[in-house]
Amino acid sequence: MKDFWKGRRVLVTGATGLLGAWLTEALVERQAGVVALVRDTVPRSRFHLAGLDQKVDQVRGALEDYVLLERALNEYEVELVFHLGAQTIVGTANRSPLSTFESNIKGTWSLLEAARVSPLVKGVVVASSDKAYGDQPNLPYTEDVPLLGRHPYDVSKSCADLIAQAYARTYDLPIAIARCGNLFGGGDLNFNRLIPGTIRSALQNQAPVIRSDGTPKRDYFYAKDAARAYLLLAENLERPEVKGQAFNFGTNDPLTPLQITERVLKIMKKASLQPDVQKTWQGEIQDQYLDASRARQVLKWQPEYTLDSALEETVAWYQQHLTGA
Repeated sequence: MKDFWKGRRVLVTGATGLLGAWLTEALVERQAGVVALVRDTVPRSRFHLAGLDQKVDQVRGALEDYVLLERALNEYEVELVFHLGAQTIVGTANRSPLSTFESNIKGTWSLLEAARVSPLVKGVVVASSDKAYGDQPNLPYTEDVPLLGRHPYDVSKSCADLIAQAYARTYDLPIAIARCGNLFGGGDLNFNRLIPGTIRSALQNQAPVIRSDGTPKRDYFYAKDAARAYLLLAENLERPEVKGQAFNFGTNDPLTPLQITERVLKIMKKASLQPDVQKTWQGEIQDQYLDASRARQVLKWQPEYTLDSALEETVAWYQQHLTGA
């Protein structure tokens, strides 16, 4: 449905982040008129390295600034919104919960209220997370289980998700919610995350660091597949089985940090490196993974990439980015 996007005015919050850059690039390729909400300039981010900053309109400011958001939606005549902007690092949330709550919770209600009062906005896709589910007795998570975040980051995503549901139900605002697993891909400069951290360590012939004991199970989901999922949600927002609903997206193949690290090291031909298992993590849940059956059935969605092909592309990006090779 590439013609769906041609000339359509779209606001992307979090456009400079990992998923935001891939989504923005996909929208530009489809000839959408993209407006990016940008708080900080990060020159080495994919948003800048790929030249996306030269291909979109930029609004400078913070998610929590309601007046700014209302102005941007009005002046740029925005029709669809992708709300990806957030503080996304669990460790940062544990160290600084207030700023995380400000961006992730207040930022969400500010954005949705601005969308609600705009006569032009026809739909919003909100980025939630598997973390919104919290610690559940039964896995994998399905979309109908309650959201039970307990730690700062998890709580911020539970709250944002519930606020989006409230706006959908109370104001009939066309909203769809995306809940993804652990995203990875080229452009993630948060090297305390497992995959980029492992790649950088391997390029330096150093032992990759695993903060946990290596056993927690997670979904590892390629950002390019996630970007396609977001586009598909927006394209189907008018369908009654999509409007106001949440959708899990993932590979249905949860893995441990040890397993992921081994896959990355094998691809990089660095299998002799032994991970440094530190067992220092705090404020995280043991196992979290998703059932993406609803997306497969309702949206006919499925990932294009295998884990290995996604990791190979990701490794190639970091090799070029970090070493120029």
